Amino acid sequence: MVPNKRKAKLHRTVLRLSDLDHSKTAVLNALTSPASRRTYEYAIEQFIAWYCSEPRLALNRIVVVRYRIHLEASGLATATINQRLAAVRRLAHEAADCGLLSADLAAGIQRVKGARQLGHRSGNWLSLEQSSQLVNCASGDGLRERRDCAMLAILVGCGLRRAELTNLPVEKIQIRQGHWVIVDLVGKGGHVRTIPIPRWAKEKLDRWTSAAMISTGRVFRTIRKNGKVWGDCINVNVVWHVVNRYSRSIGLEHVAPHDLRRTCAKLCHSNGGELEQIQFLLGHVSVQTTERYLGCKQNLSQPVNDRFEITPQIAGLD
Repeated sequence: MVPNKRKAKLHRTVLRLSDLDHSKTAVLNALTSPASRRTYEYAIEQFIAWYCSEPRLALNRIVVVRYRIHLEASGLATATINQRLAAVRRLAHEAADCGLLSADLAAGIQRVKGARQLGHRSGNWLSLEQSSQLVNCASGDGLRERRDCAMLAILVGCGLRRAELTNLPVEKIQIRQGHWVIVDLVGKGGHVRTIPIPRWAKEKLDRWTSAAMISTGRVFRTIRKNGKVWGDCINVNVVWHVVNRYSRSIGLEHVAPHDLRRTCAKLCHSNGGELEQIQFLLGHVSVQTTERYLGCKQNLSQPVNDRFEITPQIAGLD
C-alpha cells in the first residue's frame, strides 16, 4: 500500500496587491477600537503604497528595514515611525496566519527594531490663567457658545480624550460620595475609570444641557447653522475645531485637545494633587505615562541653568 504523500504548502515571498488587501482586512477585523482601526488602516495603506512603488521584492526583514529607513528620511516623529512599523508587523503576522507568507519571513519581520527615542519631546501645557481665558472666551447665550464652553470645561477640568468626550452619555453623570462624577467611563484599551467633575465645570455643563433640553443619550450634539440642535452626537473633528478656534482667539497657537488633557494633569499636580490620584483621573496604566504628562522629566518653568549667572566684566578692572 502506497502511503499518502501530502504536498507541502508553498508560501509566497512576494505578496500581490490582493494578498496585501486580504491581510489588511484580517488585521482590521481583529481590532475592536475604532481609533486603532482607523490608525492601523492608514499605516498599512501607507506601507502598501510604498511596497508597490518599489521593485517587487520578497516581503522580508530587509524590506521592512528599508521601509524604516524611508520613514526616518521622511522626518516623521519617532512615535509615528514605531506605530507604522507595528502595523507592518501585524500585517505580516496575519499574512502568515492566512498562509500567504512564510512563517520564517514573518518571524524575521517581527525582529525589526523600531526607531530609538533620543531624549524627551516637550509637551504643551496651558497655565491656569490661559485655561481660564480659554474656557471663558466661549461664554455666550447661544446654544453653540454654551456647548463649546461646556466642552472646553470638561476637557480642562476632567482631562477627557476626544473620543471619550464625544461618546459621553448623560446617564454616566451621577453623584458618588456627594460629588458629581462620570461613572465607569470606558476609555482607551477598555480601561474603566470614574472621573470627578469640578463644580465650575458641572455648572457650565448644566447650562448647556438645560438649554439644549438633553436628558438622555450623548451629552454633546451637532449645532446647525440656524442655531438648533441636530442629531444625537458629534464627530471627533468638531472637538479639534472648537479647541483650535477658541485658543486662537486668545492668542494661543498649536493647541490640540490632548494638550488640555495634559493641562488638567499639570494643574492638578501644581495645586497639590497626588501623583497616584492624577493617574486614576487620567486612566493611565503606568505611572511613567502620568509623569510624562506632568513634564516631570524636565522643568521648563524653573530650569536648572537659571540657577547660575555669568556676571558682566566691570570696565577698568584687571
